[in-house]
Amino acid sequence: MQTTWKGTISFGLVSIPVHLYSATQEHDVPLHQVHAKDGGRVRMKRYCEQEEKEVPYAEIAKGYESPDGRTVTLSDDDLADLPLPSKKIIDVLAFVDEGDIDPLMFSKAYYVGVADKAAAKPYALLRDALTESGQIAVTKIALRTRESPAVLRVHDNTLVLQTCIWPDEVRPAAGIAPEDDVTVRPQELKMARSLMDTLSEDFDLSQLHDDYQQALQQVITARLEGVEIPHEEEPGEAPDNVIDLMEALRSSLKQAKGGRGPTGEPETEPEAEAAGRKPAPRKRAAARKSAPATEKTAEKSTEKSTEKTAGKAAGKAAAKTVTAKTATAAEKTAAAKKSGRKSTAPRKAS
Repeated sequence: MQTTWKGTISFGLVSIPVHLYSATQEHDVPLHQVHAKDGGRVRMKRYCEQEEKEVPYAEIAKGYESPDGRTVTLSDDDLADLPLPSKKIIDVLAFVDEGDIDPLMFSKAYYVGVADKAAAKPYALLRDALTESGQIAVTKIALRTRESPAVLRVHDNTLVLQTCIWPDEVRPAAGIAPEDDVTVRPQELKMARSLMDTLSEDFDLSQLHDDYQQALQQVITARLEGVEIPHEEEPGEAPDNVIDLMEALRSSLKQAKGGRGPTGEPETEPEAEAAGRKPAPRKRAAARKSAPATEKTAEKSTEKSTEKTAGKAAGKAAAKTVTAKTATAAEKTAAAKKSGRKSTAPRKAS
């Protein structure tokens, strides 16, 4: 990987010799200008207005034109000798929470590598301190012809320097957002949050790819092979206004779920609340399912009750029979005793 910058990180009295390497690269299909009539290459020539002739690149310098029309020429040596301490030193100014820096200010990222083995320990010290504290280091650096604020943070166990634009280079956003007093209902907010959660399920940023570059490469290949250029169906026109926000949210939620929730399924709680209805009575469905079971239970209870009643009646009848038999036996015994007494009495003499 090609070195972009060489210098030193100044961390208090600790110095860390480092090299910077570009951390990102943009992939695109290289295109150049041609004459549409015959395909001839169109090249830009460096033309001097004073001498009215083409000038070689080696004689090119940078210049500044003042408001009164005067031009100042600056050579590479002039730019290299600028009295800037940030030319070769990344001076750590402060440590702040990452949320204190608006991401709108972030620019290009560079990996920070050590310049020699002696820098390994202070490098690891700064990296581990940033990781443990959860903070980032605010610095300044001069790259090429520009001094920029920058931050040092940790990515994949490696220090990363991210250049920033100056705070006064961020344009104000006044007048861009809707100025009308718009009221968002809690049901609408809840539905939007439900849609956000659904869209975020199983999302993997690494799976994103550049569809434009792929489509452009297909067109170029078709031209080279002399075949018909592939065409995509034109998408339908997007609505220019939202008539029913809740209906749009509800449809978006169903589409995000992949068409789940056909007609007849209970509404989700956000959908029902958004429409001003109560969620579908799932418990009623459960009650309907349990109704046959309740009827069976009632039948069993009735049968048991009938059996118990019949049993009690039979028991009473048996008890009456036993009582009657006992009474008859007692009467017979008493009669026998009376008869015995009469037969055993002494006869009178004649």
